[in-house]
Amino acid sequence: MTTNTERTSLFIDGGWHTPSTGDVIPVVSPLNEQRIGSVPASAPADVDVAVAAARAARHRSDWAALTPEERAAVLHRFADALDKRAEDRATTVTSENGMPIALARFAEGAAPVQLLRYYADLALSTPIEERRTSRPVPGTTVVRREPVGVVAAIAPWNFPAVLSMFKIAPALAAGCTVVLKPSPETTLDSYLLAEAAIEAGLPAGVLGIVTGGADIGQYLVAHPGVDKVAFTGSTPAGRHIGRVCGELLRPVTLELGGKSAALVLDDADLEATVTGLATASLLNTGQTCYMSTRILLPRSRYAEFRDAVTAMAAGLPVGDPMDEATAIGPLVSARQRDRVLSLIEQGRAEGGTVTTGGGRPAGVGSGFFVEPTVFTDVENSSTVARQEVFGPVLTLLPYGDLDEAIALANDSEYGLGGTVWTTDDERGLGVARRVETGSFGVNTFNLDWGSPFGGVKASGIGRELGPEGLAAYQNLKSIFLTA
Repeated sequence: MTTNTERTSLFIDGGWHTPSTGDVIPVVSPLNEQRIGSVPASAPADVDVAVAAARAARHRSDWAALTPEERAAVLHRFADALDKRAEDRATTVTSENGMPIALARFAEGAAPVQLLRYYADLALSTPIEERRTSRPVPGTTVVRREPVGVVAAIAPWNFPAVLSMFKIAPALAAGCTVVLKPSPETTLDSYLLAEAAIEAGLPAGVLGIVTGGADIGQYLVAHPGVDKVAFTGSTPAGRHIGRVCGELLRPVTLELGGKSAALVLDDADLEATVTGLATASLLNTGQTCYMSTRILLPRSRYAEFRDAVTAMAAGLPVGDPMDEATAIGPLVSARQRDRVLSLIEQGRAEGGTVTTGGGRPAGVGSGFFVEPTVFTDVENSSTVARQEVFGPVLTLLPYGDLDEAIALANDSEYGLGGTVWTTDDERGLGVARRVETGSFGVNTFNLDWGSPFGGVKASGIGRELGPEGLAAYQNLKSIFLTA
């Protein structure tokens, strides 16, 4: 982003809304640490207006009365409008959070468009009603799928565009309305989302966007006008949201943290595995919830994989995220950089050995950079092996046999992702079945729009993506008919 972008309005009820206060949230470049824009800070009164507009739209004929075909047409127009802005949205996200532009063009530009189209088409093929019969009870039951209502969607800063759409696309396809709260670090890109909604003719109130930090998020989550909450973020924040929704008996989807394991089997191909780990363990500078950052290596091949992983990490291009060649950009903020550096120091203090990295890159005068860092000589009980670092930090752990490797993988409070690396896919599939996690990859890790994604244990509740992602925004009603 070469110009300073100062936004002054909020997108509420289908248009631009004057905020109730004059407070602003500055947006800072993680590359040069300079202000690149600002957005208005929402107050609770603005949230009230947005939720009221969403409740009104939920029952208005221009949204509630649409047929699946009509709603799908609206979503496809929305996708078309977003597609026109894909490059702008990718570069805006990169400017906000330091995501390498080559990744942002897909994840933040193309992927939200694909998700809207997927759910538009899925809504067409998912019947609103079906008739069931069973014995011994005579008669027929009509099972009806209805929108859950007003959805509070809270998105994180690491993949702001696509993780917002994980919630918006299925919710709108189900006939819900949405109030979105982006992360304060990455709110500028949501204005492009709003502009696309206006161009597509999304009915007023169907999508609203409020800004702010944890205080506004908490107010939105507990708002009496909200029917469901969908949140992606840290496990501590998710626990708080879960407690609030539990007390309110409000359905909630929580996609939270992870500390996933990469199980490298004794037959793994060295070059292919290490090449794959560059993405599976360090995507988006390690600021990805499902990264396989605990790399479990067979003792018989530990030294060669240690050296190869170290060389891979040391060789990743670090620098300007707008450069197509950059693999490791800056972290999102000074606070995040300092947190990661603190955990690295804690890892050293607990006896860990750093084979590469361990600090800020040499010669970098500004920017929230941390070198790709690899730890050896750590136990699975060490802080860097148990806490989610959310930065470019890997731990290498040796194991004896396969049972020990699986036990190490499962010895974690988290269960979001994971990978296995082997030349025998069937063997890898057998390993995948034994690891306690919501998703897993054999020699790769790629999300599939048509398959559910989410975690177990401290990694969350519920699933996004696939038909299961649509079902999360529907209530089921059974209507009993006589024979």
